[in-house]
This record gives sequence, C-alpha cells and structure tokens, in this order.
Amino acid sequence: MDNTHSAVIYCRVSTDKEAQETSLSRQEEELRHFAHEQEYFVKAAFIDQHSGYSVEREGLLDLMDYVKMHSISTVFIQDETRLGRGNSRMAILHMLKKLEVQVISLNDGGSIRLNEMDTMMLEILAMVEEYQRKLHNAKIRRGMRRAVEHGFKPEKNLKDQGNPEGRERKDIPIEEIVKLRKNGLTYEEIASTLRGFGFPVSKATVHRRYIEYKERLGG
Repeated sequence: MDNTHSAVIYCRVSTDKEAQETSLSRQEEELRHFAHEQEYFVKAAFIDQHSGYSVEREGLLDLMDYVKMHSISTVFIQDETRLGRGNSRMAILHMLKKLEVQVISLNDGGSIRLNEMDTMMLEILAMVEEYQRKLHNAKIRRGMRRAVEHGFKPEKNLKDQGNPEGRERKDIPIEEIVKLRKNGLTYEEIASTLRGFGFPVSKATVHRRYIEYKERLGG
C-alpha cells in the first residue's frame, strides 16, 4: 500500500497501574477504528505508560525511529495531551513537523488543532533551528579557512582526494590536530575543520587524541 496512506498509532497513559491498561486498550481500539474510517492503513501501534512531561519514553522513541525508517506520513492520537505535556509536547510536535508527519487527533476529528500560541512557538523553533544550522556551517567554514591558512593540507591525508598513500577518512590525522592546536585553534574548531574535510570526529575525540599524543611524548 502507498505510504502516503500508511499511518501509525500512538497511545499513552501517565502511569503503569493495571487500571490504566484498559484505557490503553480502548485508545488503540478507537484509534484503529478511526484510522480505518479515514482510509488509512495502520502499520504499527506504539504504547507508553509514562508521564507526558518526559520525552524519555520507549514507545515514543520507537515511533520516531519507525516513521523515519518507513517514511510514515501520519500519526493518530486520541488527543494532543497523549503526545506530551508542557515543553515536551512542543518538542515532539516540532520533531514530527520536521519529519513532515501529519498528526491526526480523534478528539479533533482530523488534523490536530493548534492554538495561535502553539503555532507561533513552532514557527520560532523552526527559525531558531535554521539559524543554528547556518551558524554551525559558518563555524565549519571559518575553521576550514583558518586551518588551510595555518598549513593544513587535506589532499595529503585523504586517499579519495588524489593521494593513494594518504589516510582513509576514518583515520584521524594526529599530526594535523597537533599543528592546528599549536596554531591556536580550539578543540571545537579543530573538530569542525576535520569534519568539513570528511573526518567523522567530535570535539571530545580531538581532545582525547591530543592528550594521548602528549602523554606518549612525555613517556
């Protein structure tokens, strides 16, 4: 069946008391029936017995993974509070919006209805995230420029950039880390620079490799 008409169900109650299990079963049954009425095919159901103020919910995390892996376009819920409460609710709505997942609420009889404040908050979150992405990319570009200015020569370290004697991307060049560190770049700048040139490295890894190098010299 076309994924544009595929959906998943999310059900949640706030505690793990046995009395709540009846509520979960009822939620799932009602949502399956509602989804069928809306001509959606339910591929999976995810369930949580956990506070809505937390995002550390197994069912929710599994749902997020599933919709990405299977390109699911729609999530059915009983009402907006099932997704979450407080800040966690907004964070989850934001994540689903980024994944281009439509949220359909049984109580709303269709797409979840957001008030003006919620709509404005989601727009602000999207704008802030976009500027964070631009800032991150600008820092990488600056780090790469500074590294080259200080003598970093990536073509000497990557086999797929023309030097068969060079290193694979996964092998982080410690000599370049040391050189860039001596030239005043921070660990974060060095990590951003190396990632820009294709090395999958974090700030913590750069710091650890540098310390290990210094310890070897001291030994």
